[in-house]
Amino acid sequence: MPLYTRVLTTADYGIVDLIVQTANLLIPVVSAGISNSVIRFGLDRSVRKSDVFSTGLRTVFTGFLIFLLLYPFSDKLPFLSEHTLLIYLYVLASCLRGICSQFTKSLGLVRLYAFDGIFSTFMVVAFNITFLVGLGWGITGYILSTILSDFLSSCFLFSTARLYKFVKLNGIKKSTRRAMLRYSVPLIPTTIFWWITNVSDRYLVSYMLGSDANGLYAVSYKIPTIVILISGIFIDAWQISAVSETDRYERERFFTKVFGVYQSIVFLTSSGLIAFCKLITMILVSEAFYPSWQYIPFLVMSTAFSCFVTFLGTVYMVEKCSVMNLATTIIGAVINLILNIKLIPVYGVTGAAFATFFSYFAVFFIRAVDTRRFLKIDFNVLKLSANLFIITVQSIVIMASPPRWILMQAALVSLMFLLNFRDIMLSVYKLLGKFLGRKNRRLAQ
Repeated sequence: MPLYTRVLTTADYGIVDLIVQTANLLIPVVSAGISNSVIRFGLDRSVRKSDVFSTGLRTVFTGFLIFLLLYPFSDKLPFLSEHTLLIYLYVLASCLRGICSQFTKSLGLVRLYAFDGIFSTFMVVAFNITFLVGLGWGITGYILSTILSDFLSSCFLFSTARLYKFVKLNGIKKSTRRAMLRYSVPLIPTTIFWWITNVSDRYLVSYMLGSDANGLYAVSYKIPTIVILISGIFIDAWQISAVSETDRYERERFFTKVFGVYQSIVFLTSSGLIAFCKLITMILVSEAFYPSWQYIPFLVMSTAFSCFVTFLGTVYMVEKCSVMNLATTIIGAVINLILNIKLIPVYGVTGAAFATFFSYFAVFFIRAVDTRRFLKIDFNVLKLSANLFIITVQSIVIMASPPRWILMQAALVSLMFLLNFRDIMLSVYKLLGKFLGRKNRRLAQ
């Protein structure tokens, strides 16, 4: 991010963000959301792995060929005309990487999956330095960096995980293909409505306030993604176990324990980011982008609840219940659009950030109630409410910045730590126990 904000103007960054988000809207449509099925059916021991991976690849290439037929029309659209080819390549590269990475994870190769994430990030940085600093390609260089990184990531996983062994041109079970599409296709509108929840504010901010304002808003979105990064490691580690648990009672206990630790990790990370958002922004971005810090608190809160929404989405995945997944997502998107239209003209970008937070909070509440049909998870409402209260007060304090606000933030972060200390330490002890156990077994051998 320091590189982007020093090479690109606020207007350029706003345009880049809209290009990326447009491509992200197209990805689930072109791929028929098949990556969702790849992970779900890849974890199913009753289904042949080769059928799953081959169905995923076939669906992506078929969808992309249909998408190519629309090229002459999309090339005439005012917004896409200058970047049509880049958007097409971005969509294809992202779809292929999604299939390869999700299937690799379903094979239980979690370390390789994690390493690929690091490898992909390194390649993006390397290409950005080359294209933005060395060649001065601006917007094109930014988008091309991600495209090449995704293609290289797909090639890396395809060869290292030997995914070629699972490619079949013929002999795929029709029942598997139908089941995968039956599961993934209803998730296409789900993904689109999540896109509306996540991105509609960017378009409305750009339309109502201009590209410069959207550039600041887009930058402020980057810092809260640290919450997703940390929680994503946790989700990837337990998602496989969630599917493998078959007994309802044990699954309920499992989800309850996991959520207890999960919310502690998410809220502690969120608390730290809110407290230090001014300093982090000062370090990471150029002076022109520094005002973006004021939008971070509400976006951090929205990101925290998006993590909880994703957690409960796993319940729908385990139960193969796509309908309520879609219904709750639609509700969130509608709330987000209404609040954006009402709040942005009055409160500017801050209104958009609050709209995003409230829509995620509403979806979490609805899912927390609805998923009890499948699993009665104990969310520890008292602790959850206390955590939410603390980060809400932190957000108000940092945005108002009254005298001695630093001391107030320090006190609130300390309170957050004390409230979540037990769950965090339990998870640390378990991780250390597993690590030391493995080390002792190796020494014994």
